[in-house]
Amino acid sequence: MLGKKEQKFMPTMRCFDIGGTKIVCADVSECGTITELARVPTPTHSYDAFVGELSKLCADSSKFEAIGISIAGTINADTQVISSANIACVSGKPLASELSAALSNKVHVINDANAFGLAQARLGKARDHEVVLALILGTGVGGSIIIDGSIINGRHGTAGEWGHGPATAARTGFALPTIRCECGQPNCLDVIGSARGIELLYKQLTSNELTCPQVIALWRSGDVQASKVADVWLDVVGGALANIVNFLEPSIVAVGGGLANAVPLISALDAEVSLRRMEANQTGLLYCATSGPEQGLLGAALYCLTQ
Repeated sequence: MLGKKEQKFMPTMRCFDIGGTKIVCADVSECGTITELARVPTPTHSYDAFVGELSKLCADSSKFEAIGISIAGTINADTQVISSANIACVSGKPLASELSAALSNKVHVINDANAFGLAQARLGKARDHEVVLALILGTGVGGSIIIDGSIINGRHGTAGEWGHGPATAARTGFALPTIRCECGQPNCLDVIGSARGIELLYKQLTSNELTCPQVIALWRSGDVQASKVADVWLDVVGGALANIVNFLEPSIVAVGGGLANAVPLISALDAEVSLRRMEANQTGLLYCATSGPEQGLLGAALYCLTQ
C-alpha cells in the first residue's frame, strides 16, 4: 500500500493541519484518501477555545484508533512540550498528552515541516531517496530532515529549523537590514529569506512597498530593482542552503510553502546552490512540491504509524 516498506495507514484516522490562521480537519483513509470535514479559524490566544474547537471536531473520536495533528511549532522530543510563535496559546503545553485526555483518544502531534517532509519522503517524488531535505519557504522559513523514511528530530525537536540562524549576503556583500526575529535573535534567515523578506529588501532598495508576488512578477519582467532584490535573496538563501547541502548531502530537496509556487525563483535558487556547494554545477537538486494542508494531513497520518 502507501508509504515506505509497504506500511499501511490505520483504518480511517481523524487528522488536523493547524496553522496560525486556520485549522483543517479531515479523515484520512487506509489508502491515503483525504476527506475534508471542516476549516475553521485557529483560536491562537485562548487554550480553552483551542481545545474546545478540536473537541467539537472530534465528537466521534471513539471511531478512530488515533488522532494525528500537524501543527506550526517545535515539539520537545523529551517532554513533548510545544513552542509556537504563531499559536501562542499552545506554547509551554504538553499538547499530545493534554489533548489525549481531553479527546479520550491517542493523539500524536508532529511539527508541520516534519509532516510535509514525511509525506514527500514516503509518498512523494522523494520516496526512494535515503536522505531527504524538505524546506518550507513562505511566510517563514522552516524545514525537516528525513533519513531512510524517518524524521530526525534532535533532542529538543529543532532539527531542520534552518530559518533560525544568521542571514548573510556573502556573495553580493549587500548590507542587510537589522530586524529582530520572533525567536529573539537578530536577522534570522526566517526574516530575510521568507516572502516577507523579499518585501523588506524591496522596500530597503526602493523605499516603496510591494507584495512578494508583485516583486517576483517585476523580477520576471526584467525590472532592474526587483532583479537586485532577487539576487540578494538568492545570495542569502542559497548560501545558507549550500552549507546544509554540504553537511547533509541530500540526494533531493523538496520545497514547499508559498514561494514554491514561484517555480522560476526556485529554479534560480537551485542554480545558486549548485554554484556554491562543494559538488558544484549539479543542478536539479531542488524541486517544487505540492504543499498545503493535504501534505500536513498525510504527514500526520503517516506519523501515527510510527508511534
